[in-house]
Parts: sequence; structure tokens; C-alpha cells
Amino acid sequence: MLNRIKTLASLFLELGPRWSAFRLAYAFRLRTGLIRLQAPQYKWSDRPLKHWLKPNIPSDSDSYAQWRKQNAPAFFPNVGAGSPRPDYGTTAIEEANRLLGGELKYFSHIYQKIGFPPNWNDVILSDSEGSLPTSSEILRSRRTLPQNDMTKHWSQISDDSATDIKFIWEPNRFAFVYTLVRAYAVTQDEKYPQAFWGLIQDWADKNPPNTGANWKDGQEIALRLMAWTFGFYTFIHSPSATSERISQFTQLVAAQAERIHANIGYAISTRSNHTISEAFGLWMVGLLFPELKDAEKYFNLGKRLLEEEAKKQIFPDGSYSMYSLNYHRFILHLYLYAIQLGELNHDNPSLRAALLPFVAKQSPSLLMRLLRAGEHHPRNDGIGFSDELKISVANSIQFLSCLIDPITGHMPVYGSNDGALVLPLNNCDFADYRPLLQLGSVISTGQPMFDAGVWDEDVYWLCGIESLSQRERVSEGRVRGNFPQGGTYILHNTNSRAILRCTDFTSRPSHADQLHMDLWMGSDNIAIDAGTYLYSGKGIWRNGLARTSAHNTVTVDGKDQMTMVSRFTWTNWAKGKVLKHTENLWQGEHDGYKPVRHKRTVMALEGDRWLIIDDLEANESHHYALHWLLNDVPFTQNKNSLHLNYEASTYKIQTGLTNGTGKLSILRADPKSTLGWRSRYYSHKEPAISLLFEVTQPIAQFYTFFGFENDFADSYLSQIKRL
Repeated sequence: MLNRIKTLASLFLELGPRWSAFRLAYAFRLRTGLIRLQAPQYKWSDRPLKHWLKPNIPSDSDSYAQWRKQNAPAFFPNVGAGSPRPDYGTTAIEEANRLLGGELKYFSHIYQKIGFPPNWNDVILSDSEGSLPTSSEILRSRRTLPQNDMTKHWSQISDDSATDIKFIWEPNRFAFVYTLVRAYAVTQDEKYPQAFWGLIQDWADKNPPNTGANWKDGQEIALRLMAWTFGFYTFIHSPSATSERISQFTQLVAAQAERIHANIGYAISTRSNHTISEAFGLWMVGLLFPELKDAEKYFNLGKRLLEEEAKKQIFPDGSYSMYSLNYHRFILHLYLYAIQLGELNHDNPSLRAALLPFVAKQSPSLLMRLLRAGEHHPRNDGIGFSDELKISVANSIQFLSCLIDPITGHMPVYGSNDGALVLPLNNCDFADYRPLLQLGSVISTGQPMFDAGVWDEDVYWLCGIESLSQRERVSEGRVRGNFPQGGTYILHNTNSRAILRCTDFTSRPSHADQLHMDLWMGSDNIAIDAGTYLYSGKGIWRNGLARTSAHNTVTVDGKDQMTMVSRFTWTNWAKGKVLKHTENLWQGEHDGYKPVRHKRTVMALEGDRWLIIDDLEANESHHYALHWLLNDVPFTQNKNSLHLNYEASTYKIQTGLTNGTGKLSILRADPKSTLGWRSRYYSHKEPAISLLFEVTQPIAQFYTFFGFENDFADSYLSQIKRL
């Protein structure tokens, strides 16, 4: 009971009284069923298209379809253009054909045979943890939601049960629509638009409004609408796009936008990417479907939230408040998409006319400026986004450019990684961030960041082929940077770099990873972050890789640096502090183990050698465990050192104590713990090498040396005296 009180007190102090009050009120709405009255279940036929449209818009199918084709707001010019697409390979065709054959790629990584159309409430499982099997595994089990869950109101379905709801949501995001569009652009084969319209019809038949798991999360709905509209603008002129299908499509969009709007307060309370994605969904529907009676309300609220959340969630140094690189990519895809789509519609007279009455109500002074400006209205006319938002996005692209390896496109797997990829518009691997940074650079600076490659395809779709004709790259002054607000620091050597985590959290932590360090030797990520694997796995795999023990740092008495009270919530946030940062030295500490003090010093030595010192100090004995997670390559062990045998080099890692003796363990893919595992894709784990050095005493000073095969680490330990 006392621990529960402490936890609640910590949540109140860290998240504030308004958050606490909202969550209490929301829990009351759930338990009393009030939320079911506010967003009731109904049949599609109960609210036909006429229910959603403004009075002056025709609602019979033929008239509406004709009106829609003639009055559609602008969309990305290459979507549905019919012009030849540059040669980016045939991957999209192969993937689209596999979809039509009943195979879907889950979390941008593993194909599963799910049927066509799929069972929209089907969960595919293999092992006891609930992860997806590899493509070579034949045996697998399938689990469908209980029948009563499929008929329940969405508020009555748990997102934290034995069935990981993300496995249900993945196909329902309709990310495969982008693949159908890309395949159609190459082949003009009508089977792809036929698949698009057929899948939407089947989804509507199996998912009546506000019923079942696929209505539970506004973010999932927003991503689905984003994919749907991309396909809608591509396939609206296809022979399979009948008037009835076009009319039904708008009806489905309107119902889902209403669902987002009805519960967006919950998304706002999460202080996360959910707010941005749901705001984006409302903004997009309001922009692209001005014929809806609530279009202006959705557009205005969505735009206001997008502006506000950019200020709140993107730190001034460009880092992201969720402390997750994959979620940072997630929100940047949404913002870049919105910026470009807003620009395309900026000078749309019909949209401007539709917005004028709403603008007049909200801001008469802005209305007067619009009327005086005529067709050349100001850039803050309510359609385009502010310069402040665009600067935040540009800062984010700059931040990520400092972390990327330009040869592979890879980054550290910092923070939560749930496999989300908002814009799968290219043939690159999920772990490759070059498509995002190429797109972001073109939109932010007008110039690409990388030479030509398959990562250009995002730019083709969102910006047009002419944007790729300017091949002068942005300057190379992007490789160094420190980002204290996000807690990311970079220390460079000749051809290597250390990336460190240390922050005084100002928003909810993602992982308990204070003083974690990634080490890159060229493009070889030697010391790695474990990633995420599963949010709702069993036992140790219940977001187990978010814990301190999975990171490259020191644990004390087997505890985390903070208190995990749920899969996504930490209390008693550890406060990190940087003590020193020069060209060749970084030093920081955190207070997560009070009264034990943990200080880490990282030194860049000559010729891409590194020395890391971890000082632990307390008045009583404690169990200290230094952990390094290393990339899974062939290795040899010799007493307290390890040799990692890469093709081009052999790297040496040696660890020990300057004041005592300890126990060294090497674990690879340990079946009983999270040690020796990494996850680069959600639901998929692979072996890694855990080096663990343990000791029990009051004061300990660990050293770790990273160098090369023939180095004598002891000759470098004299550097410790510099401290």
C-alpha cells in the first residue's frame, strides 16, 4: 500500500495535477459507460453520406462522385498522375502481388500468410513470448479475438492483455496501400485498384462504427485514413472506382474522423506522438474533405494542435520529447507530409472560400487581411503552417543527421521502437533513415542530403521529380553535435564515434538508459542498444529491453534506474547531469541509485581507441554489474577480454576493475534472461553478445577499453590518472 501511494505521488509530481485529474475523470467515463454514450455504436446504414455532408453538397452516389472529382482539393502531383515513375526497382510489385496472394509484411520485416482479404481481428503468434515467426518457420498458431470482443464497444477492449493488440492493428493500418500505389505507378495493372476498393469494402463490413479493437485507438485510425486517402487519390479514376464506392469512402472517412475528435482529449493527455497523429488525421480530413459539415472544426483543431505539439514535443535543439528515434521519425513523417500538403493547397480558392466563415468567427482581423490580400493571401492564412513549426522540423532533421551512418542509413535504436513506419514509400530497409532525411532535407533546405539512390522515392511522391534535379548536397557540417535537451551527446574520434545518453527528463522517459553508450567504428555498430522487441510479451519480455539491465551501463543491486509501474510508465525519474565535455572527453552522472553515485567518463584515445571509466561510490557494499551489449559477430574470449572478428578488422574489448577483482560473464541469446538479445524490428529478436562484469563492494571503478586485436589495454590505463 505504501509503495502504491509513493507511485501515485511520483506520478502526480512528474506529470502534474491536470494530467492526474483528466486520467481520473477518464477512468470514471470508462467504468460508468459514459464514454459509450458519447461515442455510441451504430450501423453504417444509420448514418448515410447525407448525414455527414454540408447542405449544399449532393448526396446521391452519382452526383456526389461527379462533384468530388471536380472539386477535390489538391494532392501530391505524382499520386495518380499516370506518368512513368523513375526506376526504383520492382520490390513494390513483388510485395503487392504477395499481398494479393494473402501475405502481409508485419512491422516492415516479416511476411505472414493471413489470407486475402485478411481476418481483420486475427493475431498471428508463434513462440511463448508472442513474437512473429521467421519466414522459414512453417508451424504457427493463430488467435482471433473472442467473438464478444469483436462486438464490444471499443472502450471495453483492453490494449494490455494476453493478446498483443499491436498484432491486430498492424494490418488495419493499411500501410500496404502505399505498396499498391507504387506497384500501380509502374504497371498500370487494374488488379491493384480493385484490391484497394475491395479491401476497404471488406474492412467496413467487418468493423462497424465504434465496435471492436480497430476503433479503440485514434492514432491507428489516423494512420489508416492517411493510407486510405493516398490510395483514394490514386484510384478514384480507375474503372473499379464506382460512384457507390466513392460515396461510401467519404462516409467511412467521416465516421472515423468523428471518432478521433470525440476522444482526442485522451490522446492529448498522453503527451506523445498520439496527439500529433490524431491532430494530423483531423487536419487532413478537414483539408481534403471540405464538403463534410465538420470539416472546418476538424481542420482548425488539428492545425492548432499540430502547431502546439511541435513546440511542446520537439525540443529547441531538434531532439524529441519521447526520447525515441523511431517515434521521432514517426512524427517527422507526419509533419513533412502535412507541410507539403498544406503548401499544395495554400492557394486553393475553393478551400479558402470554405474556410472564410470559420476564420471570421475565430479571428475577424485575420479575415480582413485575407480579403485585402485577395488571391495572394498571407502565409499564416489558416492553411499553411507557421515558420516556427517548420524550423522545429528542420532542427529535427539536423539532429538526426548527426546520428546517422551515411553508408548504411542506420542509427542507434534508442528508446521505444514499435515497428511504426508511417510512409513506406521506398525499397529501403526499416532501419534505414536515409529516406526520411533525404525528404526532410529537400523540404527544409531545397537540397538533398545524400547522393541519388532508392531513398529518393519519398521525395518523388511528396515533392515531385523536379525536386530531385538539384543534386547539390547540403554541406557536410552536420556530423558533430550535442543535444542536451534530448540528452544525446556525441564524442568523435578519427573514424569512430561514441553516442551517449544523459538527461534530466522533462517529459516521460522511454527507456531507463542513463549513461548508455553506443560505439561505432566506421559503419560497424560495435556496442549496441538492444531496442524494444515486444511491449506485451510474457514474463521478462513485457517491454523487458526498456530496463536498465539491457543497456550499456551499470546496474546496482539488480534494480532499474527508475521505477517501472506499467509497460510505458516510469516514476522516480533518474536525473542525469553532464559534468564535462571537451573534444576528447565526456563525463556525466545520474542519481537513479541514491545513495550510490554512478559517474561515467568516456575518453577518445588516439587512433580510434576508447577508454570508459565507471565510478560507483557508496558507504555500504552493493552489487555492481557493468553490461556491454555487442554486435553478434564471431568472437574469441581470453580472460577479461573479447575479440570481435569483423571482416575488415578485429576489435578488442577488455574490461576490469582498478581496485579489486570481479566476475566476467559472456552470454549470447540467453534463454533465461534478456541478456544477449537485440531487436531491430518489433516482434523480432536476434542474438547479441552480452559482456557482464560484476563485483560486490562499496566503491568500484570499472574500466572498459575498446581497441584493436594487438593492443595492450594496460598501456592505456595510465590515462585514468588524467581524471
